[in-house]
Amino acid sequence: MKLFKLSLVILAAALAAGGAPADEAAKKELAPTGKLRVAIGVSPAPSAFYSIKDESGKFRGLAVDLGAALAKKLGVPVDYVPYLASGEIINAANAGVWDVTFMPVDEERKKILDFGAPYHLLESTYLAAPGSSLKTVAEANAPGVRIAIVANTATSRASLKMSPNATHITMPGVDAGIAAMRDGKTDLIALSRESLGGVAPKIPGTRVLDGAILSSTTAIAVAKNKPAALAYVTTFIEEAKASGDVRRSFDEIGLKNATVAPAGMKP
Repeated sequence: MKLFKLSLVILAAALAAGGAPADEAAKKELAPTGKLRVAIGVSPAPSAFYSIKDESGKFRGLAVDLGAALAKKLGVPVDYVPYLASGEIINAANAGVWDVTFMPVDEERKKILDFGAPYHLLESTYLAAPGSSLKTVAEANAPGVRIAIVANTATSRASLKMSPNATHITMPGVDAGIAAMRDGKTDLIALSRESLGGVAPKIPGTRVLDGAILSSTTAIAVAKNKPAALAYVTTFIEEAKASGDVRRSFDEIGLKNATVAPAGMKP
């Protein structure tokens, strides 16, 4: 009996410390197929959410780096599942095709996903087309102003709320928004500041507007009803922030002005 009680104490201590039993429970929830399937958004410009595909066909970005590190910690291979935008990832949340993702947080998404620790402080705004007279976010809320938004994203919902008098044009991804602006079909593109910093040079004469349409965070996320996975990925992100891995990943992809979320912040 004493030996049984001692075993229970040891098990409880291991669970509290994030030992092997907790790791195994998280591994079953995070990698049910034996590999970690990381859902990523892919665009022409990197951000805290978006990854890019380089000339060799390799994915690069925050989600790629963090996904690889998480898979290594779990002791499983990593497999990236690419999407055009966060809305597509959300739509596939209950299809069993990905295990973990990294994306901007908003209240609509909290109904579908469980968010762990944020790793980035997010601000979204507008990119104005060449020759546009628009200078601030407030000026965008006017009849006749055409705003390109990426379907079913946190930034798109923020723009619809912030600029209800404008005409919103829904795009499947960032590439389509760039093409629309080049063709003179939109006056503004709504994206995060990091994304716009990479998009702007692709359309000479554009400028990022002052002000914000969304202030939130970018965080790691898993499907609902995976408590062990949620606890594990939250600890993982906090460790990645504390070690400087998140900062280094931002810097390596060229996002030196991106702000890492503080320790202990809730999504």
